[in-house]
Amino acid sequence: MLVKRFGMNRSDFLSTQYGQAAVVTIGSVVLSMVRPPAAEAHVKWFAPFDIASPPRPFTETLTTPWFWLAVAIAVLVFAMTVAVERTTFADRVLAVMDRAAKPLWNRADDFVRATTAAFFIAIFVIGDVYLTPDLKTHSQWVCWAQLFIAAGLFSRRTMWLSGIGILTLWSTALHEYQLFHLLDYLVLGVGVAGYLVLFSLEETSWRARRFTLLRWAIAITLMRSSLEKFAYPEWFYPLAQEKPFLTLGMPADVFLPMAGVVEFVLGLGLIWTPIVRRLSAIALLIVFNAAVLPFGRMDLVGHSLLIMMLVIATIEPAGDGQFAPAFRRAIVGAPIGFIVALALLAPTYWNLHEVLYGRERPAQISVFVGQHDRPAM
Repeated sequence: MLVKRFGMNRSDFLSTQYGQAAVVTIGSVVLSMVRPPAAEAHVKWFAPFDIASPPRPFTETLTTPWFWLAVAIAVLVFAMTVAVERTTFADRVLAVMDRAAKPLWNRADDFVRATTAAFFIAIFVIGDVYLTPDLKTHSQWVCWAQLFIAAGLFSRRTMWLSGIGILTLWSTALHEYQLFHLLDYLVLGVGVAGYLVLFSLEETSWRARRFTLLRWAIAITLMRSSLEKFAYPEWFYPLAQEKPFLTLGMPADVFLPMAGVVEFVLGLGLIWTPIVRRLSAIALLIVFNAAVLPFGRMDLVGHSLLIMMLVIATIEPAGDGQFAPAFRRAIVGAPIGFIVALALLAPTYWNLHEVLYGRERPAQISVFVGQHDRPAM
């Protein structure tokens, strides 16, 4: 109908730039639950950014047709997957998945501990960073603290001390960086630190919730980070010019709203029904691992804890011991869950920035990271 309205036939429309973008957008969102096509790196590690600069109003995103196209298709795919999961066929698929993942699941704690220890050893070797590549420091004790955190993971008796150490480093970083920047890593830090503390609590019901805490941590982290594509699309533009394949051949202003929606929906999927959770985790694993080739070892090190959490989300057995299982299994739960999650996280993101920085850009507290600031690897 829209094609006829603008006086073009279907072939003419598809030959235009935006017609091709529409096809790629639809296809990308539909396939995102199974095979997301674009690698995704943490933009703050590879391009200039200014935390203190005012974000674009979320109302601009709400007036973008590509945002609503992606929402319509992504939520529809989400709901259709939930509908399929209610069938007996899905029960058989879940049983096969559980049997295949059982050998890995039996060693899940060893995997988490080994990956976390390897991460802290790697950033100890890199040096001069707090917990992540874009949080730089000249304090030498920070590097040694990260080595001690890794050492504490070799014994259950000292794992809780490693968890406290992670939270201490995050708190210490607040003296050099603004709260809004550190919130990118708060939920992730709390997730790993919380896991380490809960793992140490033997013979308690809290210990059984350690993997659930990891999934919620990465889900909230990804949903919040997806909002950057709406608030600060200009941060992505240098990467889009340097590596055009990231936008799948689409204009950046078309690609970013779609990518933000996909990332948000996949993050939400990590706390949904078992099949949705596993498909979302597999899709995100493909995305993060695909980013390693073009962006190198720093991306692998920086995302290693996220990748570890996604592996756990993939192999975790199906079960009904999660929050509101009846609501999540309802077909209408998918669109309602998306609306509620967006309504909670988006205002928090924009309102908190305004509270901390005001509406104008305060140059004296801006944070800027450029290409020359990358740690050598």
